[in-house]
Amino acid sequence: MKNILTLIIITLFISEFCYGQNSYIYSKPKDLKDGWKTNDLKSQNIDTTLVYTMFSQLNNRKNKIQSVLLVKDGQIIIEEYLNGQVSDQKHDLRSATKSIRSILLGIAIDKGFIDNVNDPISKYLKSPIPKKNLDERKEKITIKHLLTMSSGLDCNDWDKKSKGQEDKVYKKKDWIQYTLNLPMVNEPGTVSNYCSMGTILLAEIISQASEMTIDKFAEQYLFKPLDISNVCWGHTSSKKIIPSAKRLYMTSRDMAKIGQLILNKGKWNEKQIVSKKWIEESTMPKTKITKIDYGYLWWNIPFIVNEKIFISKTALGNGGQYIFVFPELDLVAVFTGSAYNSQEDKLPFKAMTDILLPTFTTKE
Repeated sequence: MKNILTLIIITLFISEFCYGQNSYIYSKPKDLKDGWKTNDLKSQNIDTTLVYTMFSQLNNRKNKIQSVLLVKDGQIIIEEYLNGQVSDQKHDLRSATKSIRSILLGIAIDKGFIDNVNDPISKYLKSPIPKKNLDERKEKITIKHLLTMSSGLDCNDWDKKSKGQEDKVYKKKDWIQYTLNLPMVNEPGTVSNYCSMGTILLAEIISQASEMTIDKFAEQYLFKPLDISNVCWGHTSSKKIIPSAKRLYMTSRDMAKIGQLILNKGKWNEKQIVSKKWIEESTMPKTKITKIDYGYLWWNIPFIVNEKIFISKTALGNGGQYIFVFPELDLVAVFTGSAYNSQEDKLPFKAMTDILLPTFTTKE
């Protein structure tokens, strides 16, 4: 009931975008010499009424959205920071980091550090090894199973009874050893459950295969080519944790570069950063989690606008961190927020469905 009431409140909030004082003043995004081109919203030949009223309401009503950035045809045309945020502010990506780990895995394959997603994880993960709940099925766990969250381990973040639920693992001393020691509950590849620890194993595999910590690997092969420097890795846990277990903190503009990389099938400014084959493979549906199509750590989320379905290749994180990529529309949208563990972090979905997508799919 609490979730239903929250969603009703959110729906009412969005519906009121169409009313109230239109006090929003639009400014063309600045050219910061960071590799981005910018353009004026007026260049799109669209009715901007909904956009103006949305930001007017966001500026005048309490909310937890921190930034909204929209890229159309390779140019930033909307860039707004709310609730005290600024353009160089790094945001805790939370689980949106998972999607970037997928890109890093693709690069590791491109560079020859890893041969194939169908390789067993034991081929690369030399230490530690399972010491408890020994099961021959663990030898069958492949990299692909980690990418599709179908390892078969008792690891489900959305089930408080699961031994591998992330909050339980955070209390342990050695997260990787504990995860490898989890009992098997399914045959690998048969059932997908949302498992954060599996993506930490994935990062450690990249690290051990390349002999580089995941942050150094990402810096050399992804962030430098994208001209991303204002980035760091961290965690809210007070424990000392290995680099592979940390998540990313990035600016909204740099999150948009990740989205544009997906949109351009691995290219940034005509340079191929990760193979086109990997981008196509990793963002295509491979399984379902809570009935939503899921690729290699990328969600495929449908948005229905005027009875037409638009599929977004999506990275998402707790609190309202989103990278929406709409290949059909040549559009990338980024949201960041502070609505942690709250249904309010779904507000960007309503903003996309009711405001932004209708605006950019209906020409004047």
